[in-house]
Amino acid sequence: MAGRYDAVRVADRVYWVGAVDWGLRDFHGYATHRGTSYNAYLVLADKVTLIDTVKGPFAEELLARIASIVEPRAVDYIVSNHAEMDHSGALLRLIEVARPDKVFASRMGVEALREHFGLAEVEAVADGGRLDLGGRSLTFLEARMLHWPDSMLSYLAEERILFSNDAFGMHLASSERYADELDPAVLEQEAAKYYANILLPYSKLVPRLIEKAAGAGITPEALAMIAPSHGPIWRREVGTIVNWYARWAAQERGSKALVVYDTMWGSTEKMARAIGEGLMEGGASARLMPLRASHRSDVATEVLDAGALVVGSPTLNGGVLPTVADVLTYLRGLRPQGMVGGAFGSYGWAGEAVNQIENLLAEMKVERVQDGIKVRYVPDETALEQCRGLGRAVASKLREARGQGSGA
Repeated sequence: MAGRYDAVRVADRVYWVGAVDWGLRDFHGYATHRGTSYNAYLVLADKVTLIDTVKGPFAEELLARIASIVEPRAVDYIVSNHAEMDHSGALLRLIEVARPDKVFASRMGVEALREHFGLAEVEAVADGGRLDLGGRSLTFLEARMLHWPDSMLSYLAEERILFSNDAFGMHLASSERYADELDPAVLEQEAAKYYANILLPYSKLVPRLIEKAAGAGITPEALAMIAPSHGPIWRREVGTIVNWYARWAAQERGSKALVVYDTMWGSTEKMARAIGEGLMEGGASARLMPLRASHRSDVATEVLDAGALVVGSPTLNGGVLPTVADVLTYLRGLRPQGMVGGAFGSYGWAGEAVNQIENLLAEMKVERVQDGIKVRYVPDETALEQCRGLGRAVASKLREARGQGSGA
């Protein structure tokens, strides 16, 4: 038995019936230090409609919250905005209990639900299509590749609520349901982390979605709420999260430079610290991220507004350290644009790591400021000055990119 779980009323005839996952700390490689929520919404119309479900282990909690308002068998329609398992994992259980008249998804969502669950009778809705619920209506906007091919948003016109699924959300567990009840700094941090680790590769699509929604009259000014599938609901100043997305999608690069590295016996770390000093001497904001203390997803979050990425590793077995290979592979998949950078590292009898880092940075289209720096064993003062020079050169490139020239 699930025990007692109450729905939370968010509008006249709309209830939050989701689940909070306080213990989640990893979301396929993304460190969720603050847990997450799986938001589902119940719309009370002539056709009682459930917007999305929750992750499979929370199915009974979802059913209990629905039952605090109506009998689950009263649910007529289920809308699946996205087939990923954190939103559809409880779908089969809901169908089993509620026996809805219809399940709706985007055209690609129909295919995904069939492939995942063997569901053969899901009805496709058109992009821009409208579903009459009786007294209420939903309009659907496809958001392909934000972040799956099947993704879509649902707009409840009468309540002016946009059910945005994985857009405009964040991984954040809380007892508060609304963004205005939470620390603004935490909101921006977690929203940025979510964008950087989930949506960054699809940044070109974000302004198109915002424009598409506006064309349908769905603007921040017109909305009463944005109700995502992870994190809090936006009911005040809803344009805040939309403006954040527009800014992050533009990938405007600032004066921050990341020095991401790992070390075996401290030599590469000495080089990293010298590079950091050079960056600061050159007027850049240096952020050193030793990978023994920095998760890949936190590095990705810092990349969101960084102008430079300088990466260091000693050579191990003819290659980079596993932690460095991991973070570079992860960042390459996120496809950040418009960065400059470089490579460095110490070695004993072979120095392949620096060349391999440079190749990976080239694949990421990070512009190399100068050749990488290789130091055999422990860097002396001459080598450390070279590292400071690399930092200054990167800082100069960042100033140049911001149109500030090369002067001090």
